[in-house]
Amino acid sequence: MLRGAGEYDSDFSDEDDDKEKNADRERLEKEEALLKKPFQKERHGKLAHRKTADDEWDREEARNWRVHLISMDAFARHKKFVNDYILYYGGKMQDFQLSKEHNKTDMDVVRENHRFLWQDEDEENMTWEKKLAKKYYDKLFKEYCIADLSKYKENKFGFRWRVEKEVISGKGQFCCGNKACDEKEGLKSWEVNFGYVEHGEKRNALVKLRLCPECSYKLNYHHRRREIQPNAKKRKVPKEKKESSRKKSNSSHSRKKTKYTDESSDIHTGSSETDTSGTDGDEGNDEKTDAEFWKGPNQEADEKTREEEFDEYFQDMFL
Repeated sequence: MLRGAGEYDSDFSDEDDDKEKNADRERLEKEEALLKKPFQKERHGKLAHRKTADDEWDREEARNWRVHLISMDAFARHKKFVNDYILYYGGKMQDFQLSKEHNKTDMDVVRENHRFLWQDEDEENMTWEKKLAKKYYDKLFKEYCIADLSKYKENKFGFRWRVEKEVISGKGQFCCGNKACDEKEGLKSWEVNFGYVEHGEKRNALVKLRLCPECSYKLNYHHRRREIQPNAKKRKVPKEKKESSRKKSNSSHSRKKTKYTDESSDIHTGSSETDTSGTDGDEGNDEKTDAEFWKGPNQEADEKTREEEFDEYFQDMFL
């Protein structure tokens, strides 16, 4: 077959191409049918209706807002709803503001009702605010204090108890007790009579703190405080050793008495001169043995136990 410009064309070429395309389309459809999952939705070849698209969009947007609102706390959610109300319906923000008197956190309640030292009279008529402050106080470690020496020239100091994190790190015991200092060398233990005013009442408390030489100078800037010196602890003798020493002393004393009676009987059988001299000598020996007996047993060098060695090692750490 000839076309306009003398070109040749075949009647069978188009048919072959259509057959190949149809075969490929059928093969793809079979593969998709095999790979299709039970819960998989069918693909739409056409565009969805506008109303269907709007409903799907609104559903997705509502799901996102729900997740956002759940992640917010109650107070933040309340502020958002108030802002939305003012935005859509109008009004003033001042009409929806909460009074600051009732807007308190747990830490604000603890600060208002906290006491440096709780006494028996303070625990009378306990409200929930005081119970919360007392519960916080019980969790503090009251062996050493943390000091604020920033106003030492005015003879004003601030003291507070340590928290668990500071006890674990050694702050205030193995490090300087000044909150602005971390020195670990040359620490000294001081005992301070801390006078303070709390809830309109003047009180005193005897506290201990450990400071480096520079911070110790600040503490004693006006007058010297009492320094706690390490005391040498006496060794404790175990009960078993005491009982064994008592038994030895009793047995030695009984042996001396039997020996004294034997010697006195032998002396009495002799002449009168030897009798008098023998009795005098025995009395002297008896006095000597009694004196030695009341001195107690010979103290032997006892070996230190493991607990005693630990006590001597840690005796300077807890002052």
